[in-house]
Amino acid sequence: MDVSQLMRGTLDAAALAVVADQDGYGYDILRRLRAAGLTEVGDASVYGTLRRLYRAGALTSYVMPSDEGPHRRYYGITERGRAQLEEARTVWRDFSGALTILLETNVEVTL
Repeated sequence: MDVSQLMRGTLDAAALAVVADQDGYGYDILRRLRAAGLTEVGDASVYGTLRRLYRAGALTSYVMPSDEGPHRRYYGITERGRAQLEEARTVWRDFSGALTILLETNVEVTL
């Protein structure tokens, strides 16, 4: 199975989940996603997702100076983003539950 296809459909939810409890800057968010097991996620995909979620009002954005180089753009979740994350959690629970049943059992489908 091509993991990149799954990532495309779930990266919004994953990014929102990562910043739900603690704001983060781009590379920090990427690092947290990879530490959570999403090792295949690409840099450009994450940065593009963060910009898109910001434009959609799901994330806030602010700039902070850094002791280690140029300033960093931090992202935090908004109320709209929290609602989107909750919806994604519900959809994922339902979808993954159904798929788990299909993959782990011999389900007979009747019409």
